[in-house]
Amino acid sequence: MTPPREALAAPASEAPPAAALALEPARALLPASRLLAEPGELIAPPREIFDPEAVAARLASVSEALGETSSAGAGRALRDAAVEVLCEALTRGRERIAEAFEARPREALPTVRAYAYLTDGIVSAAFKVAVTFLHPRPNPTEGERLAVLGVGGYGRGEMAPFSDVDLLFLVPYKVTGWAESVIESMLYMLWDLHLKVGHSSRSVKECIRLGREDYTIRTALLEHRFVAGYKPLADELKKRLWKELFRGTEADFIEAKLAERDERLRRQGGQRYMVEPNVKEGKGGLRDLHTLFWIDKYIHGVEDRAELVRLKEFRQDEYDAFLEAENFLNAVRCHLHLIAGRAVDQLTFDMQVEVAQRMGYTDHGGRRAVEHFMQDYFRHATKVGELTRIFLTVLEERHVKRAPGLTRFFRRPRRVKKGYKVVRNRLTVADEKAFLADKLNILRLFEEGLRTGLLIHPDAMRLVTANLHLIDDEMRADPEANRIFLDLLLKHGNPERALRRMNELGVLAAFIPEFAPIVAMMQFNMYHAYTVDEHTIQCISILAEIERGELVEELPIASSILKAGVNRKVLYLALLFHDIGKGREEDHSVVGAQIARRLAPRFRLRPKEAETLEWLVRYHLLMSDMAQKRDIAEPRTVRDFAKAVKTRERLDLLTVLTVCDIRGVGPKVWNNWKAELLRELYRATATALENGLEAINREAREDEAKRALREALKDWDPKDLRIETQRHYGPYWQGLPTSTHVVFARLLRQAREDEILIDIEPDPDHGATRACFVLADHPGIFSRLAGALALVGANVVDARTYTSKDGWATAVFWIQDAEGNPFEQSRLPRLKQMIMKTLKGEVIARDALADRDRMKKRERAFRVPTTITFDNEGSDIYTIIEVDTRDRPGLLYDLTRTLAANNIQIASAVIATYGAQVVDTFYVKDMFGLKLHSEAKRRALEKKLRQAIEQGAQRAEG
Repeated sequence: MTPPREALAAPASEAPPAAALALEPARALLPASRLLAEPGELIAPPREIFDPEAVAARLASVSEALGETSSAGAGRALRDAAVEVLCEALTRGRERIAEAFEARPREALPTVRAYAYLTDGIVSAAFKVAVTFLHPRPNPTEGERLAVLGVGGYGRGEMAPFSDVDLLFLVPYKVTGWAESVIESMLYMLWDLHLKVGHSSRSVKECIRLGREDYTIRTALLEHRFVAGYKPLADELKKRLWKELFRGTEADFIEAKLAERDERLRRQGGQRYMVEPNVKEGKGGLRDLHTLFWIDKYIHGVEDRAELVRLKEFRQDEYDAFLEAENFLNAVRCHLHLIAGRAVDQLTFDMQVEVAQRMGYTDHGGRRAVEHFMQDYFRHATKVGELTRIFLTVLEERHVKRAPGLTRFFRRPRRVKKGYKVVRNRLTVADEKAFLADKLNILRLFEEGLRTGLLIHPDAMRLVTANLHLIDDEMRADPEANRIFLDLLLKHGNPERALRRMNELGVLAAFIPEFAPIVAMMQFNMYHAYTVDEHTIQCISILAEIERGELVEELPIASSILKAGVNRKVLYLALLFHDIGKGREEDHSVVGAQIARRLAPRFRLRPKEAETLEWLVRYHLLMSDMAQKRDIAEPRTVRDFAKAVKTRERLDLLTVLTVCDIRGVGPKVWNNWKAELLRELYRATATALENGLEAINREAREDEAKRALREALKDWDPKDLRIETQRHYGPYWQGLPTSTHVVFARLLRQAREDEILIDIEPDPDHGATRACFVLADHPGIFSRLAGALALVGANVVDARTYTSKDGWATAVFWIQDAEGNPFEQSRLPRLKQMIMKTLKGEVIARDALADRDRMKKRERAFRVPTTITFDNEGSDIYTIIEVDTRDRPGLLYDLTRTLAANNIQIASAVIATYGAQVVDTFYVKDMFGLKLHSEAKRRALEKKLRQAIEQGAQRAEG
């Protein structure tokens, strides 16, 4: 049981006299650290960070003053006074480091060493206060020895501003009463300084025993460093660790570290290109670099990373990349800590903007500073991944336990082509000189890897990266080289594996230089989960999955299209090039189409194929935009899309490309709602192309819808059925599925004057919850419903509202919860109750939303310019108003309220959300049932919509 804080102070009788204190040499408070011997490594002069003599003098002065008063609380008072002195030193040191780091914001290694140096000073001073002033032992016994060691990152001599201070209190045999008092006094001083201290108290023997049982403890001991106290004890630990624990267990340690790394990366999402990466624990982060050094230190006992080159673990250029990545990642981590004022390692969107600014990035080339910064981040993460893979594979070959002999005996070796060999089940080059004699072998290596299913050996990877200069204009123009590249895409069934490895090694950007700008390029939004190059490879991976028949149930139309046969070469190249124009000031679709046209001859595309490729890249967003931003129940939408597509071949290719593009954005972007929209648009357009555009008309759709309703309500009285089919106008029949017509028919059959009827049910076909409303029609009904839904936390993804001939408003909203899923069945009764309260006026939506319409901090960094367009050509009877702006909970309510206040009737609304960006599309008429023909009225309405958006944004940010 830990004694109370007061009990930890030495009794007054134990406090040394002032005279003894004055004789204590100031140098006794010096940190016993290698850092002091290397002052040039720090970001600022050592004495400006922590001045041991000055701190010692102040502590002596304080002790002398307190020593003149003899009271029972003198020990406690001395400890408090020491904390005050150390707090001033700690604050001053941190401020000096932060000031120097701000002036040189990318010099991280001297900065992390400076924080460790400052911590050494504080810990050493706290130790001296404890053993000299609070618990003196002028003649300690052999058992009353104590050494303070730093372990973990602190032991490595590298700390971010708010890193944990991990301490090991080392004793010879067991923790004595004196050692316990010293340790507890030290800890209370460090805690009073608001340091986050991790600590353990052990003997050398216990360290050995626990290290055998726990690899986390063993790793911490590997990085121990003497800080203060009795050094021979630390020397004994070091000697015995290597003799009794480390030596002979290298294979076990490597296997444990590899397994630990796999589990860590699994927890972090497994992707190097997650757009909000963890700088420390994520793939390609600092922990990967630490793992390399831990393993090498465990095997070879190295103390300096430069020895990695001498030991031939890394080439000099690889080691330079190691240091560059380590410095960059440490800089990012330090800035994160300083911005947050606490230990933070997740590089969230809001932090990315601030870190980019602190590191001196600027807006240029049509891209924001944060995007340039994150591209550098991902390039370093990619390099860390490459170094890690090379290093760990080599070590695995040398040290990881071999497979049992019989297993190896019965495993049939893979047969490889001449010029290659298999080493430890990995493909490598038999003769480097012969390999490099033909530069096309660089591409053939990846082809052989796909053909055999073998991973590429690190030696072969190194050979490729060292000879990227061989990929020149001559090779790019070589028909055989381009044939090999196309075969990588088309012949082996898993092109993503070759593309990802080629991309990470720099081969893809060297072979197609136009691809280089998008390598590691981040798109600063909440929609895309990956960098542009990784998104491209994900899309190609999805296409290969569809071709392999793995997604037939999820993607029946795309699967059937591919099964029927398409021009695979054009389709794969279209996916490879569809985002290649990103990062420019011009529209990336236009730039990408120009690049595709320029590259088409390289890949021997015929003129018609080249034209199709260019068209697909130029209009790769067309189908997605039509399906998600337009009302596809509107015949004009389908006719316009069919006119743009022109042929069934293009429709098929664009459909598959669109599906792969949306699914490749991120793991949670594709859903049943988007799938159903695309299927409906595909079927309707295929019908129009096959039977002629005139086949898509309102009258035909209306007759078909009424026929389907009569079939669904066969048990109804013919008179009731006739009333129902005659009470609605044409758009009602064209805009809703039969299942929704049935719901409204049943609600209207029982509707009474001044009554509000609600039906809320899951709609699994659309991946949403369908909310149907029947109530007496009046102006602004759409806005009231939108406000009620916003109050219950519902995200509207689609909506329709119609007025019947006998004055009833029939409105249907498809809604999802905050996670983009249908509401759970158990939540629907309460959802219905809350909506009813709002519609009855018991809750005022405008007032209630004021407190809920708040923007999350991590989302405030996104810039989404507002664009408002009016289109009188996209619909036969409506004006289409498209509002592209920043999303927030109360936006739809604000927009619809503004439209209602200006006597605009909303027939339908289509909502497409892309992370922080939303496109709300309204099909509207004026109060006379006409399109908005007056330009002056349109300008006035646009101004009011912008005002509503700006006022809402200010409220959300407040």
